[in-house]
Amino acid sequence: MVLMLASASGAHAQATRTWVSGVGDDANPCSRTAPCKTFAGAISKTAVNGEINCLDPGGFGVVTITKSITIDCHEIFSSILNASTTGVIINFSSFQASDSRKSVRLRNLSINGASTGLNGIRIIGASFVTSTKVWVEDSLIDGQLGTPGRGIQDFRQGGGLLFVNNTTIRNVTNAAVSVDPTADGGTSGEQINVTISNSHVSSAGSGLNFGSNVKASIFNTVVTGVAGAGVFAIQNSSGTTEIAVDHCVISSNSIGVNASTASTIIRVSNSTLMYNNTLFSAVGGGQVFSYGNNHTGGLVLGAVIGQN
Repeated sequence: MVLMLASASGAHAQATRTWVSGVGDDANPCSRTAPCKTFAGAISKTAVNGEINCLDPGGFGVVTITKSITIDCHEIFSSILNASTTGVIINFSSFQASDSRKSVRLRNLSINGASTGLNGIRIIGASFVTSTKVWVEDSLIDGQLGTPGRGIQDFRQGGGLLFVNNTTIRNVTNAAVSVDPTADGGTSGEQINVTISNSHVSSAGSGLNFGSNVKASIFNTVVTGVAGAGVFAIQNSSGTTEIAVDHCVISSNSIGVNASTASTIIRVSNSTLMYNNTLFSAVGGGQVFSYGNNHTGGLVLGAVIGQN
């Protein structure tokens, strides 16, 4: 009887590492020799702080994440087809209190909305959930042309960290990246710190958008072909929205950079801003500063390129 109980307990245990395959089956235990078919099937069999890997190329379906986890398909083509829905939802409000890390790592994913996707990645969390972290690395988000049609939407009310590296976001109706802790009705304005590096944004309604009490650093990134502003800051609540842009190319957009309200500051250094209909906009008390080493149309910008 003891042996039978031990066997039953082991059968229901969650693994630290699980696997998905294009020819897998979600009825499997998601082991390397018996992989699952989808991320949703694997996540229920993966322990907190565990990792889901891909054995071979495949389409692994949309997924809602409610625990600290890594999904890493490095060097394996891994797709999420999210027509008329959201590709990845990270809901920090559903994390267990015992899940102290509260961190999600996504790597080497192709999230394709097939021209009707709602959001590539949607991050949510109530104001009582703090110190949360999300990494998006080596990924492609495309075809989010539904409503709202964003590449990455981060509306955590409790603040946190967002890191985006080596990621391409294109063909989205709205913003490629939109971060605002008050957008889902939050009023506390808990700070979200954002780092975007080595990434590319194109063919979007707007580029990199940051709302109330966001601190963002953008490095070595290209934003081009955007209907609105390449980099946009707005303040609707408490705190100050501050953006640092360094070694970036911001070109062929309606507006290069836009500090649209009071308590918004954009600082630009070592960057090229060309072929934008409007180089910068600083209204309502918003401020745009240059370190004097930026270029537009072959000219070096002055120490302050815009202040109102």
